[in-house]
Amino acid sequence: MTIAVYPGTFDPIHYGHVDIAARAAALFDELIIGVYDRPAKSLLFSTEERVAMCREALQAYPNVKVFPYRTLTVEFAREHHATAIVRGLRVISDFEFEFQMALTNKTLAPEIEFVCLMTSLQYAFLSATILKEVAALGGDISGMAPPVVQEALRRRFQGKGDPASQVVSTIVARD
Repeated sequence: MTIAVYPGTFDPIHYGHVDIAARAAALFDELIIGVYDRPAKSLLFSTEERVAMCREALQAYPNVKVFPYRTLTVEFAREHHATAIVRGLRVISDFEFEFQMALTNKTLAPEIEFVCLMTSLQYAFLSATILKEVAALGGDISGMAPPVVQEALRRRFQGKGDPASQVVSTIVARD
């Protein structure tokens, strides 16, 4: 059985993420979505909320499971007996970052392969940051995110002022 991990913060999950997950689920027997809960950035949603949204957004894919994690991604992959880590690429700058991470992960875990899937053209512009800003400013996000995310963003920004005031505080160990 081939198992892959698709890690990310998914704050929140959007149709670009769903597209990569669906395509990866077709390539591997099992796909584990790893929702990272210690990113070096501010979050809008808690880990529990992000895991719940991912589970609902991906429920149509029976070979996809969603778990939170706070370790190195390669350790999370090993815990789940994964032989590959999947990442999505939108633009050239994504490639530079993902290439660096792939080399780092390959150094840490030579037995785990790194697989990049190019985003589908219709989602090449989409990021969680763009999604949150459009939602915060009252724009139409129906083509950007699953209904569960649309509703969560609507609730989060309803009657709120500054979107930056809605972030979830995180503690991050930095070097």
